[in-house]
Amino acid sequence: MLIFAGFVSGALWGGLLARRRKGAPLDIAQYAAAFSIAFAIVGLFATVLLDKYI
Repeated sequence: MLIFAGFVSGALWGGLLARRRKGAPLDIAQYAAAFSIAFAIVGLFATVLLDKYI
């Protein structure tokens, strides 16, 4: 569940960041994709650590 939450929040954050910087639609899509992948990986590690130690 943390992976999905990270994916969605990363996409939102990346899209809003690119829009705030006045990016073109493809820039917004690229930022959303990059941030969603990065946040999903962080969520994956958090899930593994929580599952292992708790």
